[in-house]
Amino acid sequence: MNPRARLAGLGRLLPFVRAYQGRGLLAAAALLLAAGATLSVPLAFRHMIDAGFGSQQAVDGPFLALFGVAVLLALATALRFYSVSWLGERVTADLRSAVFSQVLAQDPAFFDDIRSGEVLSRLTTDTALVQTLVGTSVSLGLRNAVLGVGALAMMLITEAMLALMMIGLLAVTLIPVIAIGRRVRRLSRASQDRIADASALAGETLGAIQIVQAFNRGPWEAARFAAAAELAFSAATRRVRVRAALTAIAIVLSFGVIVFVLRSGAGSVLAGELSAGLLAQFILYAALLAGAIGAIAEVIGDIQRAAGAAERLSQLLDATPAISAQADRAADSRHNIGVVPPATATTPPAGHRTAREPAIVFDSLTFTYPTREQPALEAVSFAVAPGESVALVGPSGSGKSTVFQLLLRFRDPQTGAVRMDGVDLRALEPAALRARIGLVSQDSTVFSADVLANIRYGRLDATDEEVMEAARAAHALEFIERLPQRWHTPLGERGVRLSGGQRQRIAIARALLRDPELLLLDEATSSLDAQSEREVQAALEEATSGRTTLVIAHRLATVRRADRILVLERGRLVETGTHASLSATGGLYSRLAAMQFDAAREFALR
Repeated sequence: MNPRARLAGLGRLLPFVRAYQGRGLLAAAALLLAAGATLSVPLAFRHMIDAGFGSQQAVDGPFLALFGVAVLLALATALRFYSVSWLGERVTADLRSAVFSQVLAQDPAFFDDIRSGEVLSRLTTDTALVQTLVGTSVSLGLRNAVLGVGALAMMLITEAMLALMMIGLLAVTLIPVIAIGRRVRRLSRASQDRIADASALAGETLGAIQIVQAFNRGPWEAARFAAAAELAFSAATRRVRVRAALTAIAIVLSFGVIVFVLRSGAGSVLAGELSAGLLAQFILYAALLAGAIGAIAEVIGDIQRAAGAAERLSQLLDATPAISAQADRAADSRHNIGVVPPATATTPPAGHRTAREPAIVFDSLTFTYPTREQPALEAVSFAVAPGESVALVGPSGSGKSTVFQLLLRFRDPQTGAVRMDGVDLRALEPAALRARIGLVSQDSTVFSADVLANIRYGRLDATDEEVMEAARAAHALEFIERLPQRWHTPLGERGVRLSGGQRQRIAIARALLRDPELLLLDEATSSLDAQSEREVQAALEEATSGRTTLVIAHRLATVRRADRILVLERGRLVETGTHASLSATGGLYSRLAAMQFDAAREFALR
């Protein structure tokens, strides 16, 4: 990406800054006041030198004026510092919130190409660079730009020829500074990428800490992270080295120009063409100009780093989910009755279903994951009646979980359609669709909050009584009552304070609290012991009564009570029927059942 495009990423920050224009104007006023006070100092020195020290009054006046200027400068600087620091913190908080909200809105395919650790790096490291830019660097840059321009203007007024000579020489010195600045920008982006890689690696390792420790891979993972950290350090060192060289070159060149010009001015004083006071005034303004140039060189480095950070954050802010409401052009007019345009589509028209119309329809559906060549589902067609309980079985990789992915609109099919209540899911807003679905996944997710908050996650407006009733229905009351703080017990990251079966019952309670029209159970009892499985199975039977339910199960005993069983193999629907009918056919289901029940008998005989 060219430098102009990279710097354009900073423009993405403007809406966040414009939201607080009043604070920005206050900072600008304080900045101008402080700059004006600073620029008045050389004038006081000129008058003091030219007037001489003939009397106490002649001495006291300029010094009192200088003290007054110092007080004004202090107040204005404090106000500027507070205002811009507040603005930097506020913009950073808003930016982090906006980026995180945008990331949460993305579909699962987005996370195929980006690791969660990299997202966290952008939310922390990159936004910190933006905070430095908005809260410090911009203010310093503007302050020194005003001082530099003001000092240059006063130099022109004081002695135009010397000032013009200095302008011409300084313009020449900018050429190497600009060239090195471009290299700093490239190295800044590379440094931030290496930091993101290290963060992603750390997040991945900590997320699987039990596996890491079980296989004694702590030292190996530590070495991997150390290597990633070393790469980040090397990239940062290259950036710092070049930036230090940039600063040194800018200061040497600018002060070299100033010294050369002042040498010429000293000759004018000796020749009687300038007064000592005017030369002192010119020298002070030249010092202000040199200091401003040096500070701006530092600020340019911060801008280069922030430009890379803004570019990376813009990639997240500008990301648009591939899954959104869109008219299903392939659907016939009968199925499109009641579908509103994508811009206003919100909920499936549940009341439009006729008595014979299925609740769920998979119509000649084919879906292939972007990272795979073989279809996960191929030409799959089936229908689920309202209130029917349907089980999905088959070997691993047969496409069972993909059915759930499509029903939740985590993915959209390439051909064919999925319909709910006669409406193609692609015509529905994903959030409104998912509000009618309850999910209990195989890997039950529990947050570090307390028990009440974890179950209430299913429906945030639920009362404590409703939460407790859902827990009772999931047979979770017994172990909840035994927790140290009962309902207010924090469960730890990923629910580490609970057993696998307890976490699963929390997840089931969360789904039941939602009171969904469609319930998806992905190995909902896989983590339970025999006693807990019987209790939860009884609760699920009660919960699924009269509710459309799809169940994924490897334990065939779990699906015996299903109204119908769909057997998948290599993405194709190969058998449909009840447990009894499928067991009698001698097909795939019969073979899977025989192997599983034989294994169970063998285990029982040991």
